[in-house]
Amino acid sequence: MTQAEVDRAVARATGESVRTIQRLGFLIADPDSDLTDPDDEELGPYVLDWDELERERLEQPLTRRVLEAA
Repeated sequence: MTQAEVDRAVARATGESVRTIQRLGFLIADPDSDLTDPDDEELGPYVLDWDELERERLEQPLTRRVLEAA
């Protein structure tokens, strides 16, 4: 499955635009890869809580958010 196919499938499943899905960066996990070991305390698990990320971003002082956007 190509990245474009992944993006379209996730967009269909979530109702989001393909552009939004591309921006969020969905990937297919490769269970044979050493980099995706969910039990690896240093490298894993690869989970991103988008709600938590947005909450942290909104809690930053306004000046920092403006500088990061530039």
